Amino acid sequence: MSNQYYLVSQLPEFTVSDDRSALPITYEYYYDLCSRFLDKKEMKILEGLSLEPPLESYRSGSSFVDSWNYKERSLRLALAQIRALRMKKKFSAGNESIAPDAVLAARTASGMESPLAAEQYLNQYRLNVIESMRPMDGFSVDAVFSYGLRLKLATRMKKFNAATGMASYHKIYDSILKADAQENNK
Repeated sequence: MSNQYYLVSQLPEFTVSDDRSALPITYEYYYDLCSRFLDKKEMKILEGLSLEPPLESYRSGSSFVDSWNYKERSLRLALAQIRALRMKKKFSAGNESIAPDAVLAARTASGMESPLAAEQYLNQYRLNVIESMRPMDGFSVDAVFSYGLRLKLATRMKKFNAATGMASYHKIYDSILKADAQENNK
């Protein structure tokens, strides 16, 4: 635990926003710093830290990370369900339960005209989830994981570009429609 005080004290504070200002730390530097202070078990959990948790749930060894994975998986399943309904496709979340707030966020985002505005809304939802789960003990290992998720999210948000995103959106959407048309012609 005492090592975590040294680790957390070296992590600079930052604000998660869409602006183009540089982050004070990269994820690679954060990971390297963590590798010096966390034990093997905690590093294994850190290695599994992701903004895109696997579809199949598993126990990571951290209740914080497990809660994050559940919320993010719920959001992704809710989005997939809404998209499938719009395209008149079947979709099943299997036995996975979906968090009600994730369903609400997915519905709100899917109703937005701009894909960029929807993604910004979803990123704010994700940030709010991380903040709501932030541990009271700012020096706990879960606080370190929370910092890592915030850093990953901030890094992702800073990569967004409206023109590039719209072009990519149209390319992906067109390929889905093309695949759907080919499937219907069979």
